[in-house]
Amino acid sequence: MQHPHFTLAHWCLLVAALLPIACAWLAKAGMIGKPRREGGYDNTNPRNWLARQKDWRARANAAQANSFEALPLFMAAVIIAHQLGANQAYLDILAFLFVVLRILYAMMYVADMPRARSSVWAIALLVNIAILFIGYR
Repeated sequence: MQHPHFTLAHWCLLVAALLPIACAWLAKAGMIGKPRREGGYDNTNPRNWLARQKDWRARANAAQANSFEALPLFMAAVIIAHQLGANQAYLDILAFLFVVLRILYAMMYVADMPRARSSVWAIALLVNIAILFIGYR
């Protein structure tokens, strides 16, 4: 009997799940502990505080939202690929590529690079679709 093991693609699921949290942390960076009257982070009403942010903080928050939006399809694609017995090496490469692209996407979002960001988003979506169908026979 073969015992299942944690693959690189599984680790990529974890990283992808933590990416929105990293984006949220970035949006709040330097503002936690600062008094609210000086614009500091408001943990009592965090969504309202984030909604009032401008520039790179607002973009980091938007990257957080988009990272959450991309997560279900990625998780489903990796799980389905494993269930279908996809070639593990190809699956690992594609999952790793997806995570790298999503990290680049978040960085480009924060850096205000909309055209490059949209291109990376589209490539990541195509990689995700490839993951979904990699085990298809």
